[in-house]
Amino acid sequence: MRPQDAPHEIEDVWRLLADRQLELDTRVEIFVLCRTKGRLIACGGLDRKVIKCVAVAPEYSGQSLSLRLGSELIALAAARGQFHLFLYSAPYNRELFQGWGFYPLVEVPRLVLLMENSPVAIQTYCDSLRSKRRAGNPIGCAVLNANPFTLGHRFLLERAAAQCEWMHVFVVQEDASTFSYSERFALVAQGIQGIRRLTLHEGSDYIISRATFPGYFLKDKVVVDHSWAGIDLLLFREHIAPALGITHRFVGTEPLDTITSNYNVDMRNWLRDAPSGAPAISVVEVPRASINGRPISASAVRKLLAEGDFDAIQRLVPPGTLKFLQTKYAAALAAGGVERA
Repeated sequence: MRPQDAPHEIEDVWRLLADRQLELDTRVEIFVLCRTKGRLIACGGLDRKVIKCVAVAPEYSGQSLSLRLGSELIALAAARGQFHLFLYSAPYNRELFQGWGFYPLVEVPRLVLLMENSPVAIQTYCDSLRSKRRAGNPIGCAVLNANPFTLGHRFLLERAAAQCEWMHVFVVQEDASTFSYSERFALVAQGIQGIRRLTLHEGSDYIISRATFPGYFLKDKVVVDHSWAGIDLLLFREHIAPALGITHRFVGTEPLDTITSNYNVDMRNWLRDAPSGAPAISVVEVPRASINGRPISASAVRKLLAEGDFDAIQRLVPPGTLKFLQTKYAAALAAGGVERA
């Protein structure tokens, strides 16, 4: 059942989730529903490769219904071309979802557990990273959304590379930004040319986007942000960083955006201070590049793009990004301006 095709059924889903102290995640694309005598007794949803909004009525929770629901969700995902699946859950549901064939990846204690439907996928991914490992110390890393790539990103990477024996750069893969992953990756690849001792990596499912992190079983937004940061950064610390020998993670200072500034603080907690079997990673904040006293940011570029102000944009982005933006929005500009970015 697709939510847009059956609004009356969504009301039943909302009630069942509420009975289980869960909320409806509006990003769910399609649901599997289980009914008896017209009553909804179980549901589960898919948001591309993530299973969400799983609920079973209490009187049916000890029966085989949960396994049947899991089988139907996995089969539906396969029919939609999604074979590598993830599932976020409260930690007390670990055994339930292990019965579905999911394996724990990382946990923020007492809050959220991330699982995937493969016992070897994360190891296979890390093995592929090890082939790109470079000797030396320090080994740095930066993770970019680059929506789009700016002179600020270039400044950060130049300063980081100058302090390291080698730099590894990742681009967030999730398509939850103004520009697609393929566009953003191409702009980064073009924008980093000339920076020595640097490897640009393809994005992966293991760098978690804030935009797609579920909050339907975590009521408090502060808890949601804390949990997203923990999952994302512990995955990095415990799997990605050891595979590449990363010792330092670089990030720009954030004077304007509170959420990003808080994430920089979370980095020091999860990468350096939190208990973990993996080595601690140093977090290095690089002062944000600025022009006329104002920090260079991708959000500023997007605002100027919406206004069609390419004279201002060219001072904030490298030539490759400027050419891309001019080409992509040429038709809108000819018609009198860019309505939205």
